[in-house]
Amino acid sequence: MTTGRALFLLDAVAILLVWPVLLHFGCWGQECFGPTPDGLAAALYPAADLVSLYALGLYRRDALIQTRESLGRVPLAVSLGAVGVAVLSSALGVWVGSPLNRVRLFSGAVLGFCLSGLIARLIFSGLKRRGAFSRRLLVMGAGTQAWDLFCMLRNEGNHPQYRMQFVTQEEFGPVDPRLTAALGEGIELVQDTDVLTAAQRYDPDEIVVAPDDRRGVPLDMLLACKKEGYPVSQYLTFLEHEIRRVDIRRVEVSWLLYSSGFYFGTLDNALKRMLDVGVSLVLLLLFSPFLLAACIAIKLDDGGPILYSQERVTRNGRPFNIYKMRTMRTDAESNGAVWAQARDPRITKAGHFLRQTRIDEMPQLFNVLRGDMSLVGPRPERPKFIAELAEKLPLYQERHMVKAGLTGWAQINYPYGASLDDARSKLSYDLYYVKNFSILFDLLILLQTLRVVLWPSGAR
Repeated sequence: MTTGRALFLLDAVAILLVWPVLLHFGCWGQECFGPTPDGLAAALYPAADLVSLYALGLYRRDALIQTRESLGRVPLAVSLGAVGVAVLSSALGVWVGSPLNRVRLFSGAVLGFCLSGLIARLIFSGLKRRGAFSRRLLVMGAGTQAWDLFCMLRNEGNHPQYRMQFVTQEEFGPVDPRLTAALGEGIELVQDTDVLTAAQRYDPDEIVVAPDDRRGVPLDMLLACKKEGYPVSQYLTFLEHEIRRVDIRRVEVSWLLYSSGFYFGTLDNALKRMLDVGVSLVLLLLFSPFLLAACIAIKLDDGGPILYSQERVTRNGRPFNIYKMRTMRTDAESNGAVWAQARDPRITKAGHFLRQTRIDEMPQLFNVLRGDMSLVGPRPERPKFIAELAEKLPLYQERHMVKAGLTGWAQINYPYGASLDDARSKLSYDLYYVKNFSILFDLLILLQTLRVVLWPSGAR
């Protein structure tokens, strides 16, 4: 179980303990939790709280490590969830009780879930300090690939702490000196017959095969380890699961071919299209006043056109015209297409605000309705940039196995980038999304997009 799921369960347990108590003592003898419209609203609050905590990133690695920052975000997440239920309940006519009863339910939800959220995180922090969520790994290999594994797990892994023991053989290649400096005595030279002995001595949760040269890997002894109950994973498969992206530098076509994924079922595709159309229509309806205000702001800023279109590429390499609100000067690309930069001088005054709030992206909902794009998918790039990136980045064209998206796995995990290194990092997330596509994954990405909107770091 990942640490994020562990904290989610702690939150759920805390809510189940706190909420009924608050309902009992906070309703002053009235029936607030039962088969009544008010009871339905009361039941929605716990679900909305958990959804809001997830949407604001409180189960992400950074929130799990930085306890103080996580505690500071709990009241905001709880308040957003409670407001959402109150608005939805009123709009759908779920409320039939007295106004005082509505206030009691709302106040109890905010206070109670703030308390439960804070308690859950303090308990989680205490367990974490005692090593409850650390993971023991036995890594086969101690070369450059093992060093990369060490660094990526330390910075991006699902668990806040990894206890890694490295075993290697001369056939695996030289030991990386950076690993030696970081671990000291944490590297052991073993013979083929000693692999099972090493596993029994260190008792790892998993064995990761990560040598620079795989020709000397003792498969028979690894099989013996597996039969003894020690899970054995190949480097790329293990890393994909732990950091939820694909290591572009070491990815192999054979691994992509034989590993699971890249399945696009008919039902998932149909549900994805229904989600695209339904959510796009709702968002256009809800945000129409903001779109109107943005149109007026752009006109008042420099008098230029409100919208602009640009050729982009979507599924199977098909070009289409994307629509966005104009945030740059009308002569921004008079000398040709260039990447957007931090503090780009071409951005207008109104454009800065529209980009920070993502309102400039809203016209792309019409692209979604037309079927050119999806709500979730890799961001569409311009043909000129795609041609350049495909020459330098292996498997870049594979991101076009799905429709381009308004938001995506790369967008919620990596800040805005405009360089080859940024494109390589974003591709690692895009390939993970394409490989693990499902309608549930789309829903989770849409929820976490709220966090990016509220904390728009990296927007340009």
